[in-house]
Amino acid sequence: MRSLLRVLRTGPLALLQDDGRPGQAAVGVGRSGAADRTAYALANRLVANPPGLAAIETTLGGLELEVRGAGVLVCLTGAPAPLHVDGVAVGDHAPIVVPAGSRLRVGPPVAGLRSYLAVRGGIDVPPVLGSRSHDVLSGLGPPPLAEGDLLRVGPAPREQPSVDQAPPPRYDEPAVLRVVRGPRADRVVDADALVDTTWTASDRSNRIGMRLTGGRVAPVAGAGELVSEGVWRGAVQVPPNGEPVVFLSDHPVTGGYPVVGVVLGADVDRAAQVRPGQQVRFRWVGAP
Repeated sequence: MRSLLRVLRTGPLALLQDDGRPGQAAVGVGRSGAADRTAYALANRLVANPPGLAAIETTLGGLELEVRGAGVLVCLTGAPAPLHVDGVAVGDHAPIVVPAGSRLRVGPPVAGLRSYLAVRGGIDVPPVLGSRSHDVLSGLGPPPLAEGDLLRVGPAPREQPSVDQAPPPRYDEPAVLRVVRGPRADRVVDADALVDTTWTASDRSNRIGMRLTGGRVAPVAGAGELVSEGVWRGAVQVPPNGEPVVFLSDHPVTGGYPVVGVVLGADVDRAAQVRPGQQVRFRWVGAP
């Protein structure tokens, strides 16, 4: 008997995410995929899913599901959040059996922004351009979850879970992001303003990018506009107002503002967990 998950509540935002759509930027399609790739991959590993199966990305919790058909094995990773089965608290970052007929609820995370709920077998919805990820910029992929949705769970893989528990992440504040200088650092007066300032994440941040306030990286006067060029996850772009934007998973494939640095991939995962109002700092490093 196949398992189904009925969506009772979604919280602020609940999306299906996987590894995304790599390799299609030349035709204008961004990769998208999980905002915190490390947390997403860990959730799948803990329920013994092969890499790439779709999981649920929740923003600030509030997700509630009812299990129908057969029971399921689930695991919640990323931002540590209270997890309850039929009102009973269970642990995050550990595989949990949820019987048929039970309700699973994800509360607001105690730290961080995005949590990942993986189900053994993955969420089985039709892929769009090879991925089950929702891209908030283009609208590609399965739509955001809505109350009343029925999600099919895929067949269980042959491999069995072998880890009982993984350590939850620690999110120190301010978040310190390692960044490689360039390629357009010469288009601003002083690129070191990026690392000399303590920034604040704006409430206008989303999966496209983390917008920062609290300082200014001044553009070079009279430098003119750049021709639009390719941009990528982790690029730190500086618009004319001088307030940096760190591109996250749903970034555009091209941009015309100078990119003064690129955040290391592992630290983009950390950026994806920064809440609006929290502080962020940067630290120059050499290219890996």
